[in-house]
Amino acid sequence: MAQVVMLIHEENGAFGASFPDFPGATTVADSLDALIPKAAEMLAFHVSGMVEDGEPIPAVRTPGRLHEDPEFREEVARPGAMLWLLEVDLPGKSVRVNITLEEGILKRIDRAARAAGETRSGFLAAAAKERLRASAEA
Repeated sequence: MAQVVMLIHEENGAFGASFPDFPGATTVADSLDALIPKAAEMLAFHVSGMVEDGEPIPAVRTPGRLHEDPEFREEVARPGAMLWLLEVDLPGKSVRVNITLEEGILKRIDRAARAAGETRSGFLAAAAKERLRASAEA
């Protein structure tokens, strides 16, 4: 679990989140309570995409280190801006798991994975990510 600095901007009752250490990672919600979990899920997917694309993951800076950045200080000083430390599970190394599936489903997964040029693990991981992404957007 990592603590990542999140900037929250409120404007006309809508809340937006951005991450100084992860440019381009942004999301919005109708309430602060809805924004926090949505932002955590979005950031995890953003970083997963970076990993899949072979992009380096930036070092996560502390609030003190960010305060040394003039652009960050300017963003925090804007009306409606708040600072939040978000605890988020950033992608890590792959781990082996043991799962149980109905035999017919496993055969269908294997056929679909082969047809897509993927491994079973890669296929299942992609399906799980898509399902998590859909539930985060709901």
